[in-house]
Amino acid sequence: MAVDYAVIVVYLAGMLAMGWWGMRRAKSKSEFLVAGRRLGPAMYSGTMAAIVLGGASTIGGVGLGYQYGLSGAWMVFTIGLGLLALSVFFSARIARLKVYTVSEMLDLRYGGRAGIISGVVMWAYTLMLAVTSTIAYATIFDVLFDVNRTVAIVLGGTIVVAYSTLGGMWSITLTDMVQFVVKTIGLLLLLLPIAVIKAGGFSEMKAQLPTEYFDPLGIGGETIFTYVLIYTFGMLIGQDIWQRVFTARSDTTARWGGTVAGTYCLVYAIAGAVIGTAAKVMYPNLASADSAFATIVKDELPVGVRGLVLAAALAAVMSTSSGALIACATVANNDIWSRLRGVVGRGGGGAGDEPHDEVKGNRAFILIMGIAVILIAIALNDVVEALTVAYNLLVGGLLVPIIGGLLWRRGTAAGALSAVCVGGVAVVGLMWHYGILANQPIYYGLLASLAVYVVVSLATPPTDAAVLAAWRERLAGRGEPDPTAPAHPSGASSPSGV
Repeated sequence: MAVDYAVIVVYLAGMLAMGWWGMRRAKSKSEFLVAGRRLGPAMYSGTMAAIVLGGASTIGGVGLGYQYGLSGAWMVFTIGLGLLALSVFFSARIARLKVYTVSEMLDLRYGGRAGIISGVVMWAYTLMLAVTSTIAYATIFDVLFDVNRTVAIVLGGTIVVAYSTLGGMWSITLTDMVQFVVKTIGLLLLLLPIAVIKAGGFSEMKAQLPTEYFDPLGIGGETIFTYVLIYTFGMLIGQDIWQRVFTARSDTTARWGGTVAGTYCLVYAIAGAVIGTAAKVMYPNLASADSAFATIVKDELPVGVRGLVLAAALAAVMSTSSGALIACATVANNDIWSRLRGVVGRGGGGAGDEPHDEVKGNRAFILIMGIAVILIAIALNDVVEALTVAYNLLVGGLLVPIIGGLLWRRGTAAGALSAVCVGGVAVVGLMWHYGILANQPIYYGLLASLAVYVVVSLATPPTDAAVLAAWRERLAGRGEPDPTAPAHPSGASSPSGV
């Protein structure tokens, strides 16, 4: 394993070096949180694909292929569909808003009264996404170095926290681009063909496995529908995804670069399912489907290639973990902490602050959130349930007011707040009643959120004309705020900024 170890160590050292390089570039809030909003198409596409394809998409995607065959691609496939929908229909408008968080968008659209509650929901989602990504280090480092779970989580988590804290989005962008290349080489160009060849080719795979392994809908229509609700819609509204959209140089870059990334996700989904199907032929009696990836890598790949493929898995986990971490810290600092201190309401924290102070504040929050993520990851056992709770709260509570705000002019702040509260409470209550992993909570929670949003919006006065005018200006790419200040539409329409 010496050669494999060398490959991994060089990779990890490179991640830290890029963190140091990113620190030298991140001199303002915009540079630190959204890479100065100047990524071109190639880098934007690579980094967007990197963040959405994490450990669940890689290790979990292969595991689903092992369990269900080609239809195991549907989980990752719906992620790609969500990214395509976001890129084609919404990304250009999102990029033109020039905000830093989803909650700032809600404030701008509804008049500054919807952000704090949505910020708490979004923070909980990004925190649990970062935690579950961090836990995935345990599986990979166990294969690499045979270390226990806690040491693996601390080792992987510390590296991600270090480069994310140092350079913010610039470091994460650079590391994600490397991770995208490593994943492409390791998974698509190496592991995929090797796995198929080792399994005897597609003809042998079809001969050895039941026919349902090659049924595109074999995983079940209800499961596919649930994946669409959770992952496709989740891609439309997650802070971790939106924060990458904010890095685009232009709305054209956001649209076409995201479309390329979404298409890449569809290919990645099929590749993972095929690898898992091949693993089922070679190892038909594994105790856990999720161990299929590690088993095929450990037993079937030659020295050096094995290290590169494991680095690819590590890259997948790190990209999602770092993206979720900076999103979590951004929401905690900008949407929760600053509002609790009354910064937004008083018009403070804006142009009077030095950009470097903004960077220091956000850097401190990444460090604090990173330490919290590592500690929670060590203590947490049931990863699937934690991630399900996070996604259910995100989609059940925030999908309707966000998409409604983008598409329906009659939506009001009262309707948005009601939708967040009712949708969130309904999801939690239904998970308690039906079980965390049941499908009913997201079905009924979304319906309740939508009904309340429409009814309350129609029963309350329309959004103030000045707020809607400011919203339309920003959607058109005009009336941009001070780049160091949080968005606040009511202040934007006032000469004094109050």
